[in-house]
Amino acid sequence: MTDAIRTGAAESTASEALPRSTPEALGIDPSQLDRLYALIESHVRDGRYPGAQVAIARHGRLAALRTFGHAKVDPPSAAGDDTLWLLYSQTKVVVAAAIWQLVDRGALSFADRIADHLPEFAGNGKGEITLHQLLTHQAGFPSARPGPEVWNDHDLRRRTVCDFTLEWTPGSRVHYHGAAAHWVAAVLIEALTGRDYRTQIRASLLDPLGLVDIHVGVPEGAQARCADMHELKDERQVGIANNNSSGFRSAGEPGGGGYATAAAMAAFYQMLAAGGVLNGVRVLSPRIVQHVTRNHTGDRIDEAMGMPMHRGLGPHLRGITPTVRGIGTVAPPTAFGHGGAGSSYSWADPESGLSFTYLSNCRSEEPFHSRRLDRVSNIVHAALVEP
Repeated sequence: MTDAIRTGAAESTASEALPRSTPEALGIDPSQLDRLYALIESHVRDGRYPGAQVAIARHGRLAALRTFGHAKVDPPSAAGDDTLWLLYSQTKVVVAAAIWQLVDRGALSFADRIADHLPEFAGNGKGEITLHQLLTHQAGFPSARPGPEVWNDHDLRRRTVCDFTLEWTPGSRVHYHGAAAHWVAAVLIEALTGRDYRTQIRASLLDPLGLVDIHVGVPEGAQARCADMHELKDERQVGIANNNSSGFRSAGEPGGGGYATAAAMAAFYQMLAAGGVLNGVRVLSPRIVQHVTRNHTGDRIDEAMGMPMHRGLGPHLRGITPTVRGIGTVAPPTAFGHGGAGSSYSWADPESGLSFTYLSNCRSEEPFHSRRLDRVSNIVHAALVEP
C-alpha cells in the first residue's frame, strides 16, 4: 500500500451508528468488494481525486468501511475513517427528512401550499406552489441561489426565499432546483418549529438516531475533521476555497452544505430502508417512507439532467428507464438515493436491505463522474449474493 492510498479501518475514531458485521455474514461477496476497493485505489493513483470513503450496510449492520488517500493536499493530510466529507446535494435528503417528520406529526401536508405556512411566499405569483411541487423540483425557480448573507440571518433568509421569482409555471416542468427548493424547506422548518433548521434537524432527526457524524452545520470543534473539496486544474488537485472555509462548513447550506462520514450516511439510508427505524429508534413512520420514496414524476425528463430522474419527495429512484444517475444501472426499480455534485452518492435498496455510500473530495467532470458512479454502484449491487 502506497502512502497515497490508505485504508484506516484499524485506526478508526469515527462514531459508528451501526454494529459491525462481516460481508459474508450479510450475504455480500467480499471478492466483489475487493474489486470496488481496487477501482477506487486506481482513481486515487491516477489523480482523479485525492481521497474517498465507502461504507456498505445491510439489515442494520455495517458490512464494510474503507477510507482511501488524502483529506487535504495542501499540505497533505491523510484521510481516516473519522474524516467528514462534504455531501453537497446529498444534504437535501437529510433536510427533506425533517420535513417528512413534520408531515408525520400533522404540522403540514405535501398538498399544502407553501404560502399556507409562509404567507409572504405568495408574492411574485408563487401562491399556489405546493410542498409536493417544491420537493419534486417542479416549483418553477430552479436558478434562485441565496448567498452567504443569509447563512446566519433568519429574517433575511425568510425574506430572500419569499422574494424568489418564477422562471416558468409551477408544475409544468421537472427541473432540478440545485439550491432554491431546500432553502425554502429550511425556512418552512423554521416557521413551523420556531427553531433554526439546523437545530431542528439535529434535535429531532440525527441525535435520536445516534448519527453524530452527519452535520448540517459543522460545529467548530469538529471542523478539523473536514476534508477539503478540490477540483482538477492543469492536472493538479486544487482546493475550492469557498467550499473549504470555516464559515461555509458551519453554515450547513440545506441544498448542499452538509458533512458526514460514509458509515453515518450508510446508517441513515439503513433507517430509510427499514421504514424509518434504526437500532430500535423510530423517527419516521413506515407509510411516509413508502410515500416519499415513490416515483412521483414518472418518466418525465428532468431538464437539468437530460434524463428521467423518477423524483421522490427528497431522493430519486432507479425506475426502469435505460439510464439513471448514481444508483447503478443494475439496481432494482425501487432503489432510491441522491448524489453530491461531481463527487458522491448514497442509496438504499429496500428489497434487499442494502445501503451504500461513496464519498470523494473532488468535483469531477463529466463524463468521468457519471461513469465511475455507475461502475462503483454496479459492483456493490453485484456483491449481493444472498437474498
